[in-house]
Amino acid sequence: MLDLKNINAALEQLVAEKGISKDKIVETIEMALAAAYKRDYGKKTQIVRAKFDLASGKAEFWQVKLVVDESMTKSEEEIKAEEEARQSLGLDFTTERQEVREAAREALAEAEGGAAGEGEEVKKVRFNPDRHIMLDEAKKIKKSAKPGDEFIFPLETKADYGRIAAQTAKQVILQRIREAERDSVYEDFKAKEGEVVSGIVQRIEGRAVFLDLGRAVGILPVDEQVRGERYRVGERIKALLLSVEKTPKGPVIYLSRSHPKLVAKLFEIEVPEIPSGVVEIKNIAREAGSRAKIAVSSNQEGIDPVGSCVGQKGVRVTTVISELGGEKIDIVPWSDDKEKFIASSVSPAKVLEVDLDQERKQAKVTVAEDQLSLAIGKGGQNVRLAAKLTGYKIDIRSRSGETVAEATSEGEVSGDGIVKD
Repeated sequence: MLDLKNINAALEQLVAEKGISKDKIVETIEMALAAAYKRDYGKKTQIVRAKFDLASGKAEFWQVKLVVDESMTKSEEEIKAEEEARQSLGLDFTTERQEVREAAREALAEAEGGAAGEGEEVKKVRFNPDRHIMLDEAKKIKKSAKPGDEFIFPLETKADYGRIAAQTAKQVILQRIREAERDSVYEDFKAKEGEVVSGIVQRIEGRAVFLDLGRAVGILPVDEQVRGERYRVGERIKALLLSVEKTPKGPVIYLSRSHPKLVAKLFEIEVPEIPSGVVEIKNIAREAGSRAKIAVSSNQEGIDPVGSCVGQKGVRVTTVISELGGEKIDIVPWSDDKEKFIASSVSPAKVLEVDLDQERKQAKVTVAEDQLSLAIGKGGQNVRLAAKLTGYKIDIRSRSGETVAEATSEGEVSGDGIVKD
């Protein structure tokens, strides 16, 4: 027996726990009630629908019949051929559990189905007076009736249902709630794409890491991990929500610890001037797990963008560095003056001169001999990141004019002055 009056309390609990809209759950309950009614009081071939009144806990039921004409129904020859084909397959023994599942699937299919839309191919049906009404008969009831219309006929309301009917209703409710919950989770995380999320390492399969994000589990693939980082089950980490894909089994959430945007988002969390628009991150170049350079500018006179990101006694940048596992971060001021910007980008080295070719997007940067190693960096990393940050090919030169290292904006670096790792 379905206790209609207690459904309201259960509904409120589902809304609170699953984050699903009331309308969606009421629609599910109506489908379940229709399936239960049909199981105990209707016929298998009938289309039964229900309307549930949330305030009173009462339900109304009606039968639906589809208006068809001769072109929409199968001929006797077609029906005979179908029956012969079915008999050739042998008998199908159905268990009670299968019966419940089949009834649930039937109810879902009926609720999601309906007449073919304009331009759609009409599938021929075997005429059944329980679910179809011929066009000439329909016109006796309503003169404007046309093929594809639905006619409704009220049914007597029932309150008591048998065990299998109740199980069918439960199966429908559970299946639709699972679907609604999956949709709710998908929409929730889809809206967070490009944002930082925090999760607890749930398990590690192969080299892929799975994070418990609360309502869902996110995947941190191998190619989105930071080389050298080790993750432990139970550890809480932050990651960039890279993308969300909808699948039949639920949403698949992809995360990243190596994406440059993660650095920007972590600074947004620590530096209030960034989300307020006072300070802007113009560009980022990153070699995850090792070093990153970010270019920042101020949209308000008197505000030092670099100082804002560093924070008092370096507390803001230190928090970001800690979250990134000790990754070094260079914060440089953005400038529309390309020579000035390029000179800043090769910090911590001090630049003597920048010879710029804007048309070819190349820059020859001259530094003192004692600054060469700083300008180039270990393995050419510093000049490589500077080239990525500015979008210019950068040649590092000594006072004598000799080029000791060069890097392209694509990250290629070469030269005799590069000290290998």
